[in-house]
Amino acid sequence: MKIVRNIILALAVLTATPTLADEVRRETVHFAAGSSGSTIDGTVKGYQSVQYALGLTAGQKLSIQLDPSNSSLYFNVTAPGADAAMYNSSINGNSTSVTIPSSGNYVIDVYLMRNAARRGETANYTLTLYAE
Repeated sequence: MKIVRNIILALAVLTATPTLADEVRRETVHFAAGSSGSTIDGTVKGYQSVQYALGLTAGQKLSIQLDPSNSSLYFNVTAPGADAAMYNSSINGNSTSVTIPSSGNYVIDVYLMRNAARRGETANYTLTLYAE
């Protein structure tokens, strides 16, 4: 009987504990016909993030500018199939131009740093992308 009670108690605790799973929204960026760029307005709160996928060709130059309302908002750029970011704005700043090494879908991940996410802060932003 004691074992059953402990199992029920453990299940109650597990189901009452909120999960800390990150909420990731994924979007594909398409430039308008005849355009080489796009400006995106967005918002993230807490542990939310937005991953923007952008198809690029080797040799293109990608310029990114993030204008956040919260100084703890950053972005990473990750190449197709890579495990680590090729650019991290929390280290290198919220503006960059990178030459694309290989063709494929690159991901620009916009997120709040853990300190701000933990406090449930919100950040509005404008993300400007330009590829030439």
